[in-house]
Amino acid sequence: MGFAANAIEFLAYAFVFALGALALIAVGLFVVDRIQTEDAVRRNYPVIGRFRGLFSTLGEFFRQYFFAMDREEMPFNRAQREWVGRAAEGKGNTVAFGSTRNLNVPGTPIFVNAAFPALDDDKACCEPRLIGPTARQPYMAPSFFNISGMSYGALSAPAVRALSHGAKEAGIWMNTGEGGLSPYHLEGGCDVVFQIGTAKYGVRDENGVLSDDHLRKVASYDAVRMFELKLAQGAKPGKGGILPGAKVTKQIAEIRGIPEGEDSISPNRHPEIANYDELLDMIAHVREVTGKPVGIKMVVGAEAALREMFLHIAARKDDSVPDFITVDGGEGGTGAAPMPLIDLVGMSVREALPLMCNLRDEYGLKDRIRLIASGKLVNPGDIAWALAAGADFVTSARGFMFSLGCIQALKCNRNSCPTGITTHNKRLQKGLVVEEKSTRVARYAKEIIHEVETIAHSVGVSEPRQLRRRHVRIMQEDGRSRPMHELMPGYSAIAET
Repeated sequence: MGFAANAIEFLAYAFVFALGALALIAVGLFVVDRIQTEDAVRRNYPVIGRFRGLFSTLGEFFRQYFFAMDREEMPFNRAQREWVGRAAEGKGNTVAFGSTRNLNVPGTPIFVNAAFPALDDDKACCEPRLIGPTARQPYMAPSFFNISGMSYGALSAPAVRALSHGAKEAGIWMNTGEGGLSPYHLEGGCDVVFQIGTAKYGVRDENGVLSDDHLRKVASYDAVRMFELKLAQGAKPGKGGILPGAKVTKQIAEIRGIPEGEDSISPNRHPEIANYDELLDMIAHVREVTGKPVGIKMVVGAEAALREMFLHIAARKDDSVPDFITVDGGEGGTGAAPMPLIDLVGMSVREALPLMCNLRDEYGLKDRIRLIASGKLVNPGDIAWALAAGADFVTSARGFMFSLGCIQALKCNRNSCPTGITTHNKRLQKGLVVEEKSTRVARYAKEIIHEVETIAHSVGVSEPRQLRRRHVRIMQEDGRSRPMHELMPGYSAIAET
């Protein structure tokens, strides 16, 4: 009994002490909140006002896991992410009972099934496609679906390694992003597209100017199959890349050719490219130095500017023609960008891609310039739509991030990614097991390709790239769908009218 009484007495004192401590903390917070001048809510409602910030922070979590419906969340909803997750895990992506997608939303693509598609033993299979026929080392790209630009620096080393190994297993290419070529890009043995950003990371001299010697060194790797000159990306047209100093490790600094531990901000455009003639000169120069196909990545702003570009291309010799053009939509993503640019600048890929395709065909460059579509294309319907609209290839960044295990925590710019994908915190990186995640990457890519081939088979064509605009109907505001080739006629149809 004595022990029990002592225990009760101790707990009573502990309780009183805890209450006293909480009271002192509350008084301290009250004083701090009352005298501070930055937050009006906390100043007017000391202590209690602090809960507003807490609930605002937790609201993002609760919406994602408890309140948002499967098709509501942005930028990618739960249904989209879970499809990628099931594909990456190798689970069946069949569903029961019925679609949860509202097919009456304006802009929804609906594919036109054939009355008599080919039998199952004659399914639509992907065929390789040549890029850069005039280059000394052209590239026969095996897959229409590939990994878009994500740099080492924006991504962690384990994430890049997993993507490299997964890309090799799936037979797809991997774009380095603008951060230069790291050992991790090469580790898996996949095909690599080297992206030249406005800061020339990885191919710059000590003054930040493009170096031919560094270009030749990068091109000497057999795995590097093409070079992409990045003019702009969809999430931040007219704005250079931003890599926080916390992510600029010694290794990243050496790869990029920049100071360690300092914020790295790329110019908003290539300083030596101020017009289309200078752009074409740069394309010809890089192709001559490297001997490999060279293309550009851009965001469409207006038809007039795009037409001007093709006028210049048509007037130049063949060695100045870009071997490919990557069309990035304004809905594209990034690790860090100003909200006005993410939300409001740049034409959507849904509008830009058909426009780009029509102008390319109008100037007789269909067999010379390959089109690559990029920008929030992560599910089979997205990729099939892009091929039907005129793309030769489709690339995805965030789709492959989901395959790595991204949970859309929206912390890419804080170096605190809980899945280890976009952080250089060693403790957080331990959660990303390369061997496991590389398999998920490969499964996702293979499932996308398989599902797009299934759509192509359903509409009655023998290969995904034979999808045409006539095979797609676009839902309108009146609840009726219209054929895509009527809404967005191709150049041949326009020329006949």
